[in-house]
Amino acid sequence: MTALTAWPGQAQDWLDERGKPAWIAAMVLGFIFFWPVGLALLFYMIWSKRMFTGSCRHSRHHGHHRHGRSYGMPSSGNSAFDAYKADTLKRLEEEQEAFSAFLQRLREAKDKQEFDAFMDDRARAARDGAGPDTPSADPAA
Repeated sequence: MTALTAWPGQAQDWLDERGKPAWIAAMVLGFIFFWPVGLALLFYMIWSKRMFTGSCRHSRHHGHHRHGRSYGMPSSGNSAFDAYKADTLKRLEEEQEAFSAFLQRLREAKDKQEFDAFMDDRARAARDGAGPDTPSADPAA
C-alpha cells in the first residue's frame, strides 16, 4: 500500500485515538476551510455511527485484529452470529495463509526447475566441448 492510499486509514486511526472531540473538530475545520469536506466528515461520522457512540475507540476493540487493523465490524448484538462470523473470518484467514504458502511452494518449484534446466544446459555445453561462456548450439536455449 502506498503512502497516498494509506493516509485515510492513518488519519482515521489518529482521530479515533483522540476520540469524538477530534472528529467534531475535524468536521468543524472542514466546514470552515472547504464546506464539502466538513459535510463529507459529517456524513461519514453518521454512517459509521461515530456521532452516536460514547467513544470512537470502543468500536475498534470489538472487531478482529490482523496486523493491528480491525475488520471494522462491531458486534451485531447476537452472540451466536458474532461467534459464527468470528469462526468464518478465522477460517478465511487460515485459507488465505495456506494459499499464500501454496503459491510460495509453486514459485520455489518453478525456480528449481529453471535452475536445473540451466545446470543441464551448462553440463551439456561442457560435455560437447564448448566453454561455459559459449552459447549452446541448441536453438531452443
